[in-house]
Formats: sequence, structure tokens, C-alpha cells
Amino acid sequence: MNKRAPWEKAFQKVATPFEQFLHAQTTTGLVLMGMTLIALLLANSPFAESYSHIFHMKIDLNVGEWKLSNSLHHWINDGLMAIFFFMIGLEIKREVLVGELSDIKVAILPILAAIGGMIFPALIYTAINYGTEGASGWGIPMATDIAFAISALVLLGKRVPPALVTFLVALAIVDDLGAVLVIALFYTEQIHMIPLLFAGGAFLILVIFNLFGIHKILPYFIVGLFLWFFMLESGVHATIAGVIAALAIPSTPKRSPSHFVNDTKRLMAEYGRYPVDPEKGINERQKTILSKIKKHIDYISTPAARLEDDLHLPVALIVIPLFALANAGISIDFSAIGTTIMQPVSLGIIAGLIAGKILGIFGVSWLAIKLKLASLPQNSTLKQIFGVALLGGIGFTMSIFVADLAFVGHEALIFQAKIGILTASLIAGVCGYLWLWFAGKSPKGSR
Repeated sequence: MNKRAPWEKAFQKVATPFEQFLHAQTTTGLVLMGMTLIALLLANSPFAESYSHIFHMKIDLNVGEWKLSNSLHHWINDGLMAIFFFMIGLEIKREVLVGELSDIKVAILPILAAIGGMIFPALIYTAINYGTEGASGWGIPMATDIAFAISALVLLGKRVPPALVTFLVALAIVDDLGAVLVIALFYTEQIHMIPLLFAGGAFLILVIFNLFGIHKILPYFIVGLFLWFFMLESGVHATIAGVIAALAIPSTPKRSPSHFVNDTKRLMAEYGRYPVDPEKGINERQKTILSKIKKHIDYISTPAARLEDDLHLPVALIVIPLFALANAGISIDFSAIGTTIMQPVSLGIIAGLIAGKILGIFGVSWLAIKLKLASLPQNSTLKQIFGVALLGGIGFTMSIFVADLAFVGHEALIFQAKIGILTASLIAGVCGYLWLWFAGKSPKGSR
């Protein structure tokens, strides 16, 4: 009897791209949670001053007389997070081309729910903050943290149907697209046209690479760096360059599947004609054949799929944890926490992320189903949609990102925003998980 450890068995399973995506998001969510706790502990410890000093430390990039100088905090938020947004761009593109958003009949419910889940939180926040200095933060509660939300849903295991996970993924992808558009259109203070035109030229070059069938990653990487720099100089947030660059990455293979099958069969048959020496191993000819097979595998996979697969781990274990470490560390005066939460900015974010997401995601879903514009995800219930709406109130990563853009130079408002985001995300995550845990006991098909 083979007594392999469970994780060894898991490695031998052939995972679909969607399963790999879920695994990566769950990993990201768990690592993000741990790093957030570390950031909060550091910010409220005797090391708080050193912790703050590290992320305000200036890092200069010099080439001759040209100089780019930013704090470590800005390099993470403007530089490393561009990779995160590049991943979002790849995920959006995959979902639209071959994923859940490619079939409008399936996609209509998460699309409508995501739109509702962006509009209602923004309206609630605006109603609470109208006419105040915090009014510009209306985009903060619009976002859902895909990693945290999916992690909570995946941890419920068989208590939720697979179609409900798919619904949340599609909803979160549309939500991410909405957040990107909000950042690009509403959180850009001043646009410098010359660098923006250069950025447009860089994107055009990427598109030409795609049209000419270039599948090597290096040319896209080099031009993508220029696109990021010109976007940074233009005044449009540099991370948008990541999403734009992702749209130009080829999503079609260099060879057709039928050619791949025929060529691989021929090469494997040729490989099998050579006897294997147990002492010497494979011969030079067999090595050449294996090299050709590897090249054919590269031809059948797309650059977009390869990049998404290769970047999941670095983003999950480096980019997002560093972002959390740099942004989630806030010094909390627990004696005044009640007063802070009742500030318009904090209150608007909490109300937006909880009540707004429930009204937007669940309310719009309920209305769309009742009007027969869409149907429930397979084997799921309206109770479970309500639970997903609660999880939608976990706004962590993107909400903190938007808060930094909305309140540039207003540290007090950023602090209030982060308190509101952390509080709402904690309430939404715990309540959503518990709701779905008990809703999972409902009879199959009940509504």
C-alpha cells in the first residue's frame, strides 16, 4: 500500500487553470492575513519607530544625470504593485476569453452583482461624507479583496457548491476591473500629455509584437518597463501600466493542439526506439528528443498563461505581503478606537463595505433572479448569495490602495480609512464565513 503524504498526492493531480488560480488566491489570502498581523504588531510595539523609518527610507535610481527618487513605501505601491495589477489584467483577460465571463448567460449575474457591489458602497459612503474633507474617498469601499474573499470560501470546502466559488471569482474579477477604471479615471490629479503619449506608443509596440506573433517574454518585459515609467511620469497611477500591458500579452498558442498531439506522438515513438541503459541513463539523441518535446509544450501554451502561472507565487509570497507590511501597520490607540470608528470616513467605509455590499451584491442578485434576467449558480441558494455578499465586504488590499490615492498628504484621513477598512473587513470576513457555514446545512436546492 502506498502511504504517500496527502500533499504528495496533491502534487500528482493535474490541476486546471481555474484550480491553480483558486489555490494561488487561497495562499495569497493566508499569507496576507499573517503579514497584516505582523505589520499591526510592529506598529504597536517598541519597534514602531524603526518600522516606520524603514518604509520612509529613500531609494534612488540614477542613470547619468537622470534620477528617480522615492521612498521604499512608494517603490512598493507604485512599482511592485504594478506586477500585482499585471496579474489582475491577465486574470481579467483569461476570464473574458475562456473563463466565466466568456459566456454572457453565466456571466450576467456576477456582472450585475459586481456593478451593484460597487455603486451602493460608493453611494452610502458619499451620503455619510458629503461636503466633508473625506468626500473624495468614495472609491475606497467599492473594492473587494479577491484573495481574502476566495480564501474564506475555499476554506468552507464542501459546505458551498463549486458554482458559488465560480460566482465569487467572476464577481471579484469584474470588481477588480471596476477598481482599475476608478483609479485611472478619478484618482489622477494631473495628466502630463507628453509622457502619456510615450506610454501610448509603448503600448502600441506591445500590440505590434502580439500581431507579429512574438511569443518570447523578454521583448514584452523590456517595453513594459518603459510603459510603466512613462505612465509614472504622466501622472496616471503607474500600476495601471500593469493592466494595460497584460492586455497586449498573446493569449493564443503558437501551434495548434492537433499539431502538438501529432508531433508529440511522433517524437515519443522515436524516443521509444532507443534502448535505455540503466547505468548510463538516456543517450544524447533522447536528450535532443526531450528538448524538442519541451519546445512543443512551450508552443502549445500561451505567453499569458505562462506568465500568470509563473507570477502567482512571487505575487502571493513577495508583492502582496510587502504591500501589507508597508500599508497595514497602523498605531492603534485602543482607548480612542470608538471615537475613530465614528469619524465620517471610517463610518462611511464600514457602512459601505458591509451594508453597501449586501445591498449591491445580494440585492441586485435577488432582483435579477426575480426578474428572470439571470439564474442562481448551480446547487446554490439565495442564503448563500447573501453570505457571498458579506464576504464581498472584505476590501483590504485594493481599499487600502485607493485610500492612499484618495487622501494623499492627509495622514489623519488615511488613518481613519485604514481603521474603517480593517474593522469592516474583519466583520465581513467573520460574519460571511459563519453565515455560509450554517447556510451550508440548508437542504439542497432550498431558497
